[in-house]
Amino acid sequence: MIALTETASHKVKELLEAEAQPDLFLRVAVRPGGCSGLSYEMFFDSERAADDIESTFGDVSVVVDPASSQHLQGASLDYKDGLQGAGFTINNPNATRTCGCGSSFS
Repeated sequence: MIALTETASHKVKELLEAEAQPDLFLRVAVRPGGCSGLSYEMFFDSERAADDIESTFGDVSVVVDPASSQHLQGASLDYKDGLQGAGFTINNPNATRTCGCGSSFS
């Protein structure tokens, strides 16, 4: 299961609060695609499947489907805000190759 850094957890909480829908959570998924074979998806969701895997980081619930969880074991989600831009990044020790943009892996 993917872990959230404290910085990412705070940013996700801030974004969830802006949505003003208390039933939302962060869903992280791995899908086929991208220039390296697999790509990450992150979005707010309100529907859980019976076999979803859920973890809580502070006030933030993160849900991953079982197929994606295989690719996200030991991975972490971070948020950086600096002079060269702001955004979420995933550090995934399971990735053997990544593309130049950092949004796909194999």
